[in-house]
Amino acid sequence: MPRLHVNIDHVATLRQARRSEEPDPVSAASICELAGADGITVHLREDRRHIQDRDVLILRKTIKTLLNLEMALTEEIIEVALNIVPNQVCIVPEKRQELTTEGGLDVAGSAQALEAAIPRFKEAGIEVSLFVDPMPEPIEAAAQIEADFIELHTGSYANASTPKGRKSELDRLATSAQYAESLGLRVNAGHGLDYRNVLPIAQIPQIEELNIGYSIICRSVYVGLDQAVREMQDRILAAAPPEAPDPSTLTRTKKRERS
Repeated sequence: MPRLHVNIDHVATLRQARRSEEPDPVSAASICELAGADGITVHLREDRRHIQDRDVLILRKTIKTLLNLEMALTEEIIEVALNIVPNQVCIVPEKRQELTTEGGLDVAGSAQALEAAIPRFKEAGIEVSLFVDPMPEPIEAAAQIEADFIELHTGSYANASTPKGRKSELDRLATSAQYAESLGLRVNAGHGLDYRNVLPIAQIPQIEELNIGYSIICRSVYVGLDQAVREMQDRILAAAPPEAPDPSTLTRTKKRERS
């Protein structure tokens, strides 16, 4: 069953709308952890549109679970990551004009830069994940450059408009997760996941972590952040297979039935 990492970028988005101090993503991270989140994810963008350097610095000192830093592969952000030392970095493509990350990383096209950066992260004790589309080519490239994880982009699955299309995308994700595992990669997933569509993704056995943010923050407007995180954890827990019965209990039951 995968762990839930809550992305708190949109708490910072609301704060930056007024350039004020509230709501504070650091406080939000604490609430998420107390509600059962297994980790906190933030994306420090080059244009600092939501999460700020100050947020990441304080989060590194205060969160008790795991800090996952999403980032573009630029020297400025690499230096920030090496200074802060999150538990994990997830390298994503980044465009200034996009509303959110629109697709997976071109791993083969970025191979030279990745091969230079990945050893720097690993030397600092930081695990490296690459955000990729569920296709063989980027997965193979991620294995070749010795990333620790891939994070499968679930956007096409989340955006599928028909049951047939959703099933096709789900199959593609499951096949990609299996393939990544066969190449020695660990597997995370995220993008566009919500309370209605998360269960089938959580049932893919290779997926270790789910990064979910927007739907949780939206839900929190109605029920509060604590409750929103707990509800998402409940959806993920529902993916766990039923526990096998204790053999000794079965034996005692059969004896009672015979008697």
